[in-house]
Amino acid sequence: MGRIAQTDGLTDVQADILSAVRIFVDKEILPYATELEHKDEFPEAIVEAMKEMGLFGITIPEEYGGLGESLLTYALVVEEIARGWMSVSGVINTHFIVAYLIIQHGTPEQKQRLLPKMATGEVRGAFSMSEPGCGSDVSAITTRATPDGDDYLVNGQKMWLTNGARAGLVATLVKTDEGADSVYRNMTTFLLEKEPGFGTHGGITIPGKIDKLGYKGVETTEMVLDNHRVPASSILGGTDGRGKGFYQMMDGVEVGRVNVAARACGIMIRAFELAIAYAQQRRTFGKQIVDHQAIAFKLAEMATKVEAGHLMMVNAARKKDSGQRNDVEAGMAKYLASEYCYEVTTDSFRIHGGYGYSKEYEIERLFREAPFMLIGEGTSEVQKRIISRALLRDYKLS
Repeated sequence: MGRIAQTDGLTDVQADILSAVRIFVDKEILPYATELEHKDEFPEAIVEAMKEMGLFGITIPEEYGGLGESLLTYALVVEEIARGWMSVSGVINTHFIVAYLIIQHGTPEQKQRLLPKMATGEVRGAFSMSEPGCGSDVSAITTRATPDGDDYLVNGQKMWLTNGARAGLVATLVKTDEGADSVYRNMTTFLLEKEPGFGTHGGITIPGKIDKLGYKGVETTEMVLDNHRVPASSILGGTDGRGKGFYQMMDGVEVGRVNVAARACGIMIRAFELAIAYAQQRRTFGKQIVDHQAIAFKLAEMATKVEAGHLMMVNAARKKDSGQRNDVEAGMAKYLASEYCYEVTTDSFRIHGGYGYSKEYEIERLFREAPFMLIGEGTSEVQKRIISRALLRDYKLS
């Protein structure tokens, strides 16, 4: 069968992109990832190299300076990068979602002004729905935009912004009461432009980065909005976008969940690689530990889980690329890949024995990164809710 997690039916261009990224990961990310992660240091040199490769604009149409590639290509690139260091994939993840939102829902002016700068990485994007008092319950957000002449005043507090400091553009979901007949039609997405960095600028405060168990290197922040004044032209989609924020953001979350599934696949591919290598190097009772059936069977289980997660991620990406909704497929892929990622990484950790607990071994880092996949872009329980609702709709007894 060859190596696991291969993808059939790729074009020559896709294959060339993935080959280049894999070489980049092996040479420029893997040798430095663990040291940078332990220092919680932003990977400046890696990010600059990603800019030069065009990865910040991989899905942005060529007319705006991007590569114009598909969600599938992007997801496979993310899988490769996460295999090297999951945090690096986080640098482009929210950026990609914001670019996707502008491509799908932005006005011609928003596309012309923002996408070329996003394609080069000059402007980086962040994505903001969560708040201190709510996570997956999007309807409970309290951040509000109030009309003030031709502008809006935005007040509230947002949480869990990946790239919150370095981003110059934050797609932010707020309450506007545009369609008060429904809780889902009284929200609007604003494209908030800000100065990169920590501190207060024009009513936006980024207090500092949140210290985390894993997912280090890339910053995660809060965002406090205090009478931040924005023009109505900052609404995603212009005046036609008022009251459509929830639906726009859910469109973005669908591609975001494919991305998280891809990241989970990348982590567990690397965890498997480390485990099968170590099992052939470590000896107990006079033989390699891979020759013990308990370890050999565990490796078989791990490889099967990697393959299943990869195939579901590819399926979800291809469905979105075909122009169809993929909320169920993305939810299934994210749910399965994240759960399997945690299991495969834990098994790799156990195969390493005491060495897995040492910071000298790479598996220690992966073991701390894997839990984030269980909660990023919606917990497993949220995915089950989405999946079960669709099943009951499609299998409803007449």
